[in-house]
Amino acid sequence: MDDVPARSPRPPPQRVLVIDDEPVVCHSCRRSLAPDGHEVSYAVDPIAGVEAARHGEFDLILLDVVMPGLGGIEVFKALRREGVQAEIVFITGFAEVQTAVEAMKLGAADFIAKPFSPDELRICVRRVAERSALIRENTTLRAALAQEHGFFGMVGESRPMQEVFALIRRVAPSEATILITGESGTGKELVARAVHRLSTRSDRPLVACDCSALAPGVLESELFGHIRGSFTGAVASKRGLFEVADKGSLFLDEVSSVGLETQGKLLRALETRRVRRVGDTEERAVDIRLVAATNRSLVEMIAEGSFREDLYYRLNVIPIVLPPLRERREDIARLVLAFLERHQARASSLVRSISPEALAVLEDYPWPGNVRELKNMVERIAILCPAARVEPMHLPPELRQGAQPAPEPRAPATWEEVRRQKRLAQEKVAREIEVRFLVQALEEARGNVTRAAEAVGMQRTNFHALMRRYEITSDRED
Repeated sequence: MDDVPARSPRPPPQRVLVIDDEPVVCHSCRRSLAPDGHEVSYAVDPIAGVEAARHGEFDLILLDVVMPGLGGIEVFKALRREGVQAEIVFITGFAEVQTAVEAMKLGAADFIAKPFSPDELRICVRRVAERSALIRENTTLRAALAQEHGFFGMVGESRPMQEVFALIRRVAPSEATILITGESGTGKELVARAVHRLSTRSDRPLVACDCSALAPGVLESELFGHIRGSFTGAVASKRGLFEVADKGSLFLDEVSSVGLETQGKLLRALETRRVRRVGDTEERAVDIRLVAATNRSLVEMIAEGSFREDLYYRLNVIPIVLPPLRERREDIARLVLAFLERHQARASSLVRSISPEALAVLEDYPWPGNVRELKNMVERIAILCPAARVEPMHLPPELRQGAQPAPEPRAPATWEEVRRQKRLAQEKVAREIEVRFLVQALEEARGNVTRAAEAVGMQRTNFHALMRRYEITSDRED
């Protein structure tokens, strides 16, 4: 008997919201979808529909194109600004089909034209649900793959970084604009790349622009493009980065460096999703997801008059704040070990481990340059260290002498903060004890994991799990 291809499993019942000013359409959708187990709610007022979508956890929204007061396209844009992640299918009349097609270019999942039969509606809902499930599955697989080597290149087990990773997972599949803030060297570009790779645009390019590296006139041409002859040296027309990033993501690093004149053009491009090349009269539609980053306080710049308030609100839809390294010292050990491993993979090096005493020196340093400074320092140590194990004597003088002592931490302002600081202190002490315990046991057993576990009275599997937690390796497993 011939093998029969297995059908893809039917997606689970959907939570559906119908926003349509005609009650008969709302009731018809409910009757059509209920037999398949779908849970259907509806709103005949578009504003009430937006509120329902904001506060409900819907998988799918059926949205009418033409409604009094607030049209379907306006509702769609409002839902995306609010970060509503439900898939959206437009309900259209014959005359509005072109409008629905334009809406799909903005990110709508599908459209269905009136009059439609119950079967047509059920097929449409199932098709969108299957597509959404596939996207979620791919996102989960990419995230799982990324976790094998840190979170898309970022290492951090501390609570602040875990909160950042959780926020990235939550907002990446949406189309919302993201503003990443943090000191230089904290990894803002890595966050932007993680957002893009977990988004529905991951198969399209992520285009990055360092706004601080270009003069104002050059930056405008770089972002929006120019036509031939628009200025001296413009010997040919050129697409801007907005056009290059079409259907993908655009990352604007150090967006605080953009001049006021260019800020106005950037704001218009974000509001209209259209750009005009320098010297041109024609506008071009673009479909991009914007991620911006800055190491300066845009709120302070607004007060100084050097940054537009309306642009700030357009950029700051989803804020992601990266903590400085001095506020997550418990991550330093994992970062050091990860950087050592990466350096060993790229170049021959004697270094295989670092002593707890040397690690303590690195943890006590304030790292004003954050993770970037730590990475460069570890590479320097790995190149210059003449031994297989890094000891305090191998560290640069500025680290050993404590040239930049860590600032005195402020007193906790709330009881919750007291509890958090106590928990972090306990975790740090426990980690230091466990690392020293592992290193000493392995040294006494000359690197033999089995003998070390027996000597300290532990099961080998438990001892090995503790080694993996702190990324401690040994050449001798038996």
